[in-house]
Amino acid sequence: MSEDGAAGFTSQADTDAMHADPFVIDLVIQARSGDKRSWDALVEQYAPLIWSICRRYRLSRADAEDVAQSVWLLLVDQLGKVRDPAALPRWLATTTRRECRRVLRAANRPHAVGCGLDADHFPAELAGAAEQELLEAERHAALREGFTHLPPDGQRLIALLIADPPPPYAEISVRLGIPIGSIGPNRSRCLAKMRRSPAIAALINSEEKQQPTVNHPRS
Repeated sequence: MSEDGAAGFTSQADTDAMHADPFVIDLVIQARSGDKRSWDALVEQYAPLIWSICRRYRLSRADAEDVAQSVWLLLVDQLGKVRDPAALPRWLATTTRRECRRVLRAANRPHAVGCGLDADHFPAELAGAAEQELLEAERHAALREGFTHLPPDGQRLIALLIADPPPPYAEISVRLGIPIGSIGPNRSRCLAKMRRSPAIAALINSEEKQQPTVNHPRS
């Protein structure tokens, strides 16, 4: 694989680790065909992942912007070669780490040599943190996609309930024009609808498969 991490998203490790998120696949396919809205959606969903990796490398804002720009330009070049769209999030994470190391090496920083290690030789704690960042980005993207499946009233209700801090039920009742007693049932219906969205259903299914099987001893 070249230094920029571009390999058409075909790494076996990548494809084994990724679940086939239908929402991501659809966005990649549409963006590849030139759909600007799909491209913008990809950037919006995965920009936080890129920035979080840049922060882990302690890059300045200017350097982080340079890395992000490079990653998206590399993706533009690779979209036409994509054979496994579901591997996109991991490809972005791998490519971002490599671009971060490139920036550090170019700046001749003391820790550049340590950060220049290949991804396969990453310290275990950093590799684990990167994996966690990727999982969090996937969950965030799935929740955003599931949220779009809600009707406008449902979106407003969930937005109020997850606000920090959330307003009291009495205020939600007034703002949405619904009885206090209906907030809980409406919330449950909204969450059930979100769980049925393709992205969240795929994520739940993937995480359930990763749960260890516990064999209880016979009594």
